[in-house]
Amino acid sequence: MGKSSNSALVILAFFAIYVIWGSTYLLNKIAVMELPPFMLASCRFTTAGLLICALARSMGISLKITKRQLWNTIIAGILFLSFGNGVVVWALRYVDSGFAALEISAQPLIILLLMRFLQGKKIKPMSLVGVGLGVIGIYLLVSQKQIIAQESSIIGMIMIFFCMLSWAYSSLFVSKADLPNNYFVNTGYQMFTGGIILALMSLGFGEEWISPMEWSGKVQLSMVLLIVFGSIVAFTSFNYLLKAVSPEKVATSTYVNPIVALLLGWYFLDEQITFQSIMAAAINILKTRVYHKRHFPKVNAFTYSTYYLSMPVNLIGKIKSSFKLGINKPGLMGFYNKDHGYRNGENLDAWLDDQYKKIGRKPEQNNILITMPRILGYVFNPVSFWLSIDDQNNLKSV
Repeated sequence: MGKSSNSALVILAFFAIYVIWGSTYLLNKIAVMELPPFMLASCRFTTAGLLICALARSMGISLKITKRQLWNTIIAGILFLSFGNGVVVWALRYVDSGFAALEISAQPLIILLLMRFLQGKKIKPMSLVGVGLGVIGIYLLVSQKQIIAQESSIIGMIMIFFCMLSWAYSSLFVSKADLPNNYFVNTGYQMFTGGIILALMSLGFGEEWISPMEWSGKVQLSMVLLIVFGSIVAFTSFNYLLKAVSPEKVATSTYVNPIVALLLGWYFLDEQITFQSIMAAAINILKTRVYHKRHFPKVNAFTYSTYYLSMPVNLIGKIKSSFKLGINKPGLMGFYNKDHGYRNGENLDAWLDDQYKKIGRKPEQNNILITMPRILGYVFNPVSFWLSIDDQNNLKSV
């Protein structure tokens, strides 16, 4: 029962750092267009830290910690929040929110390199291959002129890179440091101290503080969501995972966050997502580390790689079956109709039209399938995404 409960907590925590954290790029982008960046981040984390500490006290949890633990939470708060997050918020004034998320998706590479140089841990070849594919995906995205919002975005790009270094080092530091055992206490101290440092940074840079009563309604809503979900829920989950699983597994959130950020920017801010963006995003998630654990014993725990295929739907029926890719037949990789919602012999276009009618959308001429093929006849955690593209190569629905 205890192990089942822990597994559920890990799954929920990963959902928080995958999806909720992916939304914070949109919320920060909305808020930073009206508020000074360091003031914005300071208000968010100081308030969240106080709320978490108050919540812990209401639950009867002691806030007492040792001097070493206090010092370690201050270090973590500075690396994670004051610099690692505050400077990213500042950079969002100069770069697109989706671009920032995509650049940060290279963080697993930095963590792997730091683990190699600081801890002497060997880097597995497949890990490098996966990160390399992610970098290729990022290059395809940033090579589009519309991704870069302003000429001064180069400065923002460089500062985000240093934030990635700060986050990567802090992830390794937190996984080994003596920190408060309770995750609420740990998170509360980190956020409060990080928020105080951000307030000092704001004053040092001469930012003008604006009363919350003068903020627009959308900025007020963004701040509430950032504090409650983006800070309290997601960051507490992040600290929990750093102790529950390895740092490189936690870092896989940087592969998912950009996809969430791009889709939210498209939906709420009417940001354009081109066909090249979709292909780059597909490459970015092409190699995903998945941790699969059998029930017992622990020696049966193993790590395997999952691969995704991206193909235009109108070409699926024209692909000839081969040893490398079997179409409804065995192969090194296999594509089976039954894995993706429709039956053998069923007209794929008619099936897609029917699916669009069920959700009240008009069928598009261009459709793309991103799917996990069978490997030697077996599929791990099967997932398929159907994307519809209009004639201008803009994403219309998922």
